[in-house]
Amino acid sequence: MIKTILCAIDVNRPKDEIKVLETAQRLAAVENAQLDVITVLPDYGMSWVGGYFDENRTKEVRESVKKTLFDFVEEVLGAEVNAQVRHIVAVGTAYHEILEAAEKDEADLIILGAHRPDLKDYLLGPNAARVVRHSKSSVYVVR
Repeated sequence: MIKTILCAIDVNRPKDEIKVLETAQRLAAVENAQLDVITVLPDYGMSWVGGYFDENRTKEVRESVKKTLFDFVEEVLGAEVNAQVRHIVAVGTAYHEILEAAEKDEADLIILGAHRPDLKDYLLGPNAARVVRHSKSSVYVVR
C-alpha cells in the first residue's frame, strides 16, 4: 500500500514537468495517498558564489520559489487537488534533498522525470540515477 508519494519537480522547466506531476497525481488518487511535491534550489554554500547571497536573500528566493511551485501545481492539477498537496522547497543538491525528504516523509514512492540524459548517463540524468540507486523507497521515473 502506498501512503505517501513524493514528486520531484524542477520549477525552471515547467513544460517538462507537467507529465511528471500528472502521473504523480493519478497514482496518488488511485492509492488514496498523500502527494508531496518538492523542488530543490542549489546551495552555493561556502563557495565564493555563496558569499554574494546573505541569509535574507536566500529566504526571499525560497519563498518566491515556493509560490512558483504552488502556482504550478495549481495550474496543472487544479485548486482543489493543490489544497491537499504538501509543497516542499529544499536547498542543496537535488538528489540528496529528494532522498532526505523521502526519508523524512516516509515516502513509499518517489516520482521524478528523466531529463536530457548525457551519453555517459545512458538513460537517466545524474540526479534521477542517484535517486534510483540510493533510495530506500520505490522510484518511478517518468520519461
